[in-house]
Amino acid sequence: SAPFLRSDDDQGVPHYNAAPAKGDKLDAILTKDQLWGENAQFPYQTHAYELAAKIPAVIHQQPCYCYCDRGMGHNSLHSCFSGTHGAQCGTCLKELYYTYQMHKQGKTPQQIRAGIIKGDWKQIDLQTAASIN
Repeated sequence: SAPFLRSDDDQGVPHYNAAPAKGDKLDAILTKDQLWGENAQFPYQTHAYELAAKIPAVIHQQPCYCYCDRGMGHNSLHSCFSGTHGAQCGTCLKELYYTYQMHKQGKTPQQIRAGIIKGDWKQIDLQTAASIN
């Protein structure tokens, strides 16, 4: 079949880290002040970075279903928020808010990852996500 007809479901689970970084310092999550222009048009964009900074080890263990691991060399959802990509991508944003909500509910990174793989993050509404704390 032609590559443009291939569904995302056929591409497998994107890269993630099965455990927290050992000895490796994770790249810093960008701060709200480091986002501007199209990366800061909506409150849910900047708020996502504030939440990501609270759970860097958790998002380091999550895959990102925009498949930025293949096109951009990212190794987890954390990579999306150490640069501006996370602010520009609805998939990254929804996964971040989903991960944060599940973490607040006491879910482990492995349980959160299972939900992401299942597609539970697709239920996040970005229009109301900025109110998630």
